[in-house]
Amino acid sequence: MNLNDDFEQRVVLHTATARWQDSPQPGVQRIPLDRVGDEVARATSLVRFAAGSHFPAHVHGGGEEILVLAGVFSDESGDYPAGCYLRNPPGSRHAPASVEGCTLLVKLWQFAPDDQASVSLDTRRLPWQRSAVDGLAELALHEHGGVRTALQRLEPGTECPQQCFPGGEELFVLFGQLSDEAGDYPAGTWLRNPRGSCVRRHSREGAVVFVKTGHVGAPTCWDVAGKELSSTILS
Repeated sequence: MNLNDDFEQRVVLHTATARWQDSPQPGVQRIPLDRVGDEVARATSLVRFAAGSHFPAHVHGGGEEILVLAGVFSDESGDYPAGCYLRNPPGSRHAPASVEGCTLLVKLWQFAPDDQASVSLDTRRLPWQRSAVDGLAELALHEHGGVRTALQRLEPGTECPQQCFPGGEELFVLFGQLSDEAGDYPAGTWLRNPRGSCVRRHSREGAVVFVKTGHVGAPTCWDVAGKELSSTILS
């Protein structure tokens, strides 16, 4: 199943009104945001674990990136409450679960082929850095090969100058509301802008946003091995 797989197109999804879909694992549901492939796929999704649900141990051939949005996510390495950011590199293995339930933003098969960094951050304990824009602060999460991931916090009334993104950008609004020339984006909005996009943003009420830049249409592990693996499994 391919979904929003044309990376030259702008996409905006309001997940607060989207329907949760059952995954093959009981107790785990998801809202697909973009997807290239079938059950093995280069994918971005919201994933929801019901209390007491789990996945059997498995290997992430193309890596897995996670932001915990609500509840507590767990695996054999520890417990990760809301605000934790995780990167499990290609070839890593774990058995995810949640005792109380949790909601995650998950990106699969989107690591650069040479990115082997394992990351585990509790953003609640990390300092925000002021930017050159009045009212805008940032908390850096990861950077590799021109791809950068961060949280951004806009105070009420913040107005940003025009920004251009040669490598595209992806946003998920965590709290508040973000706006630009094209519209307003309340909490739960996922937005992807193609390479070469330019925008001028502001926030009347304030916002906290997950931001990823430089990766739209960039080569990933999926381009190297994922397509072949998926077709092998499905044949």
